Amino acid sequence: MKQLTNRLLVISFDSLSAEDFEFIKELPAFKEFLTKASVCTNVSSVYPSLTYPAHTSIVTGLYPKNHGIINNTLFQPERMSPDWFWQQKYIKSTTLYDEAIAHKMNVAALLWPVTAKSKIQYNVPEIFANRRWNNQTMTSLSNGSKGFQISLMKKYGRLLDGKKQPALDNFTHEALKYTLRKKQPELTLVHFTDLDTQRHNYGIHSPEAYDAIRRHDVRLKEVIQTLKEAAIYNDTTFILLGDHGQKDVDKVIYLNKFFADHGFLEIHHGKLRSWKAICKSCDGSAYIYIHKRYSHIKDKVFGLLNELKQRGDLGIENIYIRRDAVAWGADPKCSFMIEAADDYYFSDGWERYYEDTNVEKALGSGHFMRATHGYLPSKVNYQTVFMASGPGIRQGVELDKISLVDEGPTMARLLGLELLGTDGKILTEILDV
Repeated sequence: MKQLTNRLLVISFDSLSAEDFEFIKELPAFKEFLTKASVCTNVSSVYPSLTYPAHTSIVTGLYPKNHGIINNTLFQPERMSPDWFWQQKYIKSTTLYDEAIAHKMNVAALLWPVTAKSKIQYNVPEIFANRRWNNQTMTSLSNGSKGFQISLMKKYGRLLDGKKQPALDNFTHEALKYTLRKKQPELTLVHFTDLDTQRHNYGIHSPEAYDAIRRHDVRLKEVIQTLKEAAIYNDTTFILLGDHGQKDVDKVIYLNKFFADHGFLEIHHGKLRSWKAICKSCDGSAYIYIHKRYSHIKDKVFGLLNELKQRGDLGIENIYIRRDAVAWGADPKCSFMIEAADDYYFSDGWERYYEDTNVEKALGSGHFMRATHGYLPSKVNYQTVFMASGPGIRQGVELDKISLVDEGPTMARLLGLELLGTDGKILTEILDV
């Protein structure tokens, strides 16, 4: 298959929404980029619309039910801080970077989700230490490219402040420029989370969120300049994208408290001892799992969920049976999936029924989120964006609507590769073939 570009640079601006397009198109770097780009401002995320399922769909062309990353975190109800789907071993299919490596291409990934312990040659995985006996440095080094990470830490580690933003993205940005200059990989995947963090902490339309977008504009400008100085700009195709939108929230639902009070969970001294039915949060939505030994309680659980929904004051907007959840691409192992109403999101906790966080907002607490995601992709004002420019891309094409699962097959085609058996399609309308 003919290769349409020598290099592909994929930049994910986590939580960049279709609503942001009117703002970014007037910022200097984005504005210049868009003069030669093809775009779609109506990109549907996947369900649940969380970062790890979404980013895996981007590089596989598959829905979560098929690639296996059905949540951000693993189902570990006994753990207060469950592990995330950090490592590539959880992905059930090939990926864009697997195919590139198989075809002798060099790949770099900077904070791209679900790449830990992959074969990526220049890899700084997104992973954090959540065991008392681990530290962040050793966790990162043991899950990515050791020598590459050590060199980056020596050069730019001073920029980091734990996981705090914008320090983390400042580090990622400098690491990206260094990688493009020195390694010049054929495929580069980079994940910026500054905007996502600001929206979680302060709200969708907060000044902090727009400041993050302005920082992204400066980062884009510097990346373009770096490629020009390295004399590889004209050989590089850019894909700029988001993974999901966000919605403002101010109320938390603790569904497991109801389950505990109805005998579906056994809590002892604040710890989970056993469960028959349990809620696993995806923030704006939640999986309901019923233990295989207690399948006979399914109707009883469904009745309780309907009772809570009918109350109208607990933020449960819809209850979906397994068949519907799977049709939208979610985990086939769930018994039900529930959707939060506007202003609400779910917690896995069982210490209370419900919490209005407005008081905490006034106090400036960082415990609660001010905005989040995980909802059905069809929610109003919840779409994301896709922008492409460079070799192999036609200029000025505006696509009406696409899905995240269309992006991976299209990227593969640009590199002369194939992702077989995908749920998405190649966006031939934007390709200069």
